[in-house]
Amino acid sequence: MIFPFKFLSALLAVLVLSGAALAQSGFDRRGGDYMKFDVRSGDPQVCAESCERDGRCKAWTFSYPRTAVSSATCWLKNKVPPRNDDKCCVSGVRGAGVIAPRQGPVEFGIDRLGGDLRDFETPPDPVGAACNAACEADDKCRAWTYVRPGYIGAPARCFLKDRITRPRNKPCCVSGVIR
Repeated sequence: MIFPFKFLSALLAVLVLSGAALAQSGFDRRGGDYMKFDVRSGDPQVCAESCERDGRCKAWTFSYPRTAVSSATCWLKNKVPPRNDDKCCVSGVRGAGVIAPRQGPVEFGIDRLGGDLRDFETPPDPVGAACNAACEADDKCRAWTYVRPGYIGAPARCFLKDRITRPRNKPCCVSGVIR
């Protein structure tokens, strides 16, 4: 009966270790930078994949663009610094993919193109709360998309939708559906 215990212990260790390696949205890892480059697509997955291909890389941090004239940036790191809360970034360690947070009906990394009822500038907000509230307050609104600053202009923008359109994976955006 020792075998099942050893097997379960080993399986648990693998799951714990692999869980610790997941990329995390809303965290920066400061220090250990040896390379920095712009990410034209604005997709954090590009940063994670660059780390995987570079033998020196132990961790990485992706920073969203802050204005229309700046671009998204990736920092590759030669050590694994501790993570710090910072909504600017997504960070991870080598071997990790990018995992978007799941917070109820909020759709991270999703754009819902078309069906625009109206749009407006909004203060930066990592979860698009003001955009969601505006949609809930409008009887004609069925869905919304919050576009992070720097993707279609310097300020963040909110797009209210008069219909529910197909979700598309895009790192620029946070969306939601009002049922």
